[in-house]
Amino acid sequence: MSKVIIRTDAAPAAIGTYSQAVKIGTTVYLSGQIPLVPATMQMVSEDFTEQTHQVFKNLSAVCEAAGGTLNNMVKVNIFLTDLSQFATVNQIMSQYYQEPYPARAAVQVSALPRGAQIEIDGVMEVPSTY
Repeated sequence: MSKVIIRTDAAPAAIGTYSQAVKIGTTVYLSGQIPLVPATMQMVSEDFTEQTHQVFKNLSAVCEAAGGTLNNMVKVNIFLTDLSQFATVNQIMSQYYQEPYPARAAVQVSALPRGAQIEIDGVMEVPSTY
């Protein structure tokens, strides 16, 4: 199987040496998304709730570019600069996912790129196109 690089203008452009996502067969590995607005490449705001919504919008755009949706994600990794925001993440995540929910990890980190308060990456399984 060859790897397919996933890229969309509906999500922030890569700000380093990585791809937005890489697809191997029916598995898609999504790079971390931070709350940048794709059109401006600027942080959506300093508000944690707005940042979290923007991250899910960015992830959704990459999922769609790869042929799936957020509900095709099987594993989600959430990185927070303040783990006390975890309840807020749960509440917002419930607006973007339906059961059965993906497996998930959440960890507190000391810092994220561009001063973001949240970053999410994950793995998605999409239907075979064969």
